Amino acid sequence: MFAARNKGMLFERRAENFLRRQGLKLLRRNFYCRFGEIDLIMQDGDTLCFVEVKYRRSGAFGGAAWSLPRSKQRRVVAAAAVYLQRRRGGEPPTRFDALLIQQQPDGGDRFDWIQGAFDASAL
Repeated sequence: MFAARNKGMLFERRAENFLRRQGLKLLRRNFYCRFGEIDLIMQDGDTLCFVEVKYRRSGAFGGAAWSLPRSKQRRVVAAAAVYLQRRRGGEPPTRFDALLIQQQPDGGDRFDWIQGAFDASAL
């Protein structure tokens, strides 16, 4: 469990660095509440982005994209609602993104940033 958490933190940092290079600003890492967790909360212009980071070593079984089922999406949306309630300063435009990290045969990583990967109203 401890090793898995450390690995998760490593890839969340890689994801954060990737998103910073795209011009986003980090607001919060690993926001926890009773409903779930949000890996990264980033600012993209005036939009608040709730980012779920998924890493897979292999593309087997659908790779990283298949590890974001509707149940996980619902937990992220519920946690985002709690974050927004606690946040001061109005309610900005929001977006739910996924950053999928897939290990490549050469040992490198491919980053697939899916902006608007899911929508709270669709759940």
